[in-house]
Amino acid sequence: MTAEMIILILLVVTAVGFDFTNGFHDTGNAMATSIATGALKPKTAVALSAILNLIGGFLSVEVALTVTTSVLNIQDHDSGALLPGLDAQTAMFIIFAGLVGGILWNLLTWLFGIPSSSSHALFGGLVGAGLAALGTSGINWNGLTGKVIIPALLSPFIAGAIAAVGVWLVFRVTRGVNEKHRESGFRAGQIATASLVSLAHGTGDAQKTMGVIALGLIAHGTLTSQSIEENGLPVWIIVVCAGAIGLGTYMGGWRVIRTLGKGLVELDAPQGMAAEASSAAIILTSSHLGMALSTTHVATGSIIGSGVGRPGAKVRWNVAGRLVVGWVLTLPAAAIVGALTYLLGAGIGGIGGAVAVFIVLLALAGFIYYRSQLQKVHAGNVNEEWEGADAELTPASDSPSQTRLENGASR
Repeated sequence: MTAEMIILILLVVTAVGFDFTNGFHDTGNAMATSIATGALKPKTAVALSAILNLIGGFLSVEVALTVTTSVLNIQDHDSGALLPGLDAQTAMFIIFAGLVGGILWNLLTWLFGIPSSSSHALFGGLVGAGLAALGTSGINWNGLTGKVIIPALLSPFIAGAIAAVGVWLVFRVTRGVNEKHRESGFRAGQIATASLVSLAHGTGDAQKTMGVIALGLIAHGTLTSQSIEENGLPVWIIVVCAGAIGLGTYMGGWRVIRTLGKGLVELDAPQGMAAEASSAAIILTSSHLGMALSTTHVATGSIIGSGVGRPGAKVRWNVAGRLVVGWVLTLPAAAIVGALTYLLGAGIGGIGGAVAVFIVLLALAGFIYYRSQLQKVHAGNVNEEWEGADAELTPASDSPSQTRLENGASR
């Protein structure tokens, strides 16, 4: 087996790993509000979301095409060949290093319950590795700005505004309805809107990993941009990526679900439905246009907007501020990890460099998982009341109520 083939295999395995982390990191985008309001039981919610993420991965390839062309500048888009002076091994290692940057940032923010963007972690890792390997010429700055950065800046505000107006209208129209009946009715509606967000998430985020694998195959010479545009992605890429994000979603991502469902706004069913409807509309529109939008930014903006739109609702702006800091740091932090990963692997060189990077990734991922087990968040305690500064990230592990929930969940 050649060195290029081994690096390609490591790239594909790492890409599937990133897709899995994307699934459990972003489950809260679709299901946090439904879990928080009681519209769906936690385990039912993640199972439903997993199935719909899986289905969504088969519905479109527009975002995948964006990823192959709009971030890294490693190929001639007329001929499909790699740029002069760039060999297949180097091109694949750039993509591999970028994936490592994305995975590690995803895991770190998941550990602290921060709903950062998996998409931006991926793009940041790719940009950092590309800069380390090729300098500024290795990045498609126009594509990155138009397809990633501008949508990232605008989407939370647009989603928040739509959700705020939606919540205001809901309470205006239903002001004469008994509160108990209103809650039960909107909880039923939340099942539909949360399902739509999950489906939309699959159409967007699963495709990002499909695009990265396709880019690796283009670098290897197995695929060309023209063949993808004419014939679509190979079926095995779609199946593997849709399955990985679905499985990751089923794992729950409870730490992030808690932050979105309990940490930003005390939600009721009408607010939850408005937030989910706003998120679904924006994510589906962006997927159709091929924009690699952050579903996390959209969902968080919608949840905050649902609090702003309801008179008297409490928005925890200190928590929102911390999330925004996480958003701002995601691209540069993942870029730094991607760049360091590339430099480490390139310094060792060849297969040895790729294997060394993969071992480091596994070791760090294992350590982060170990740390997460010291203060568990799971289906049994995800809806614990949000109290005190320590609760801004995870519930206090020694609280009596949590102990009761953990004991109950284990039965």
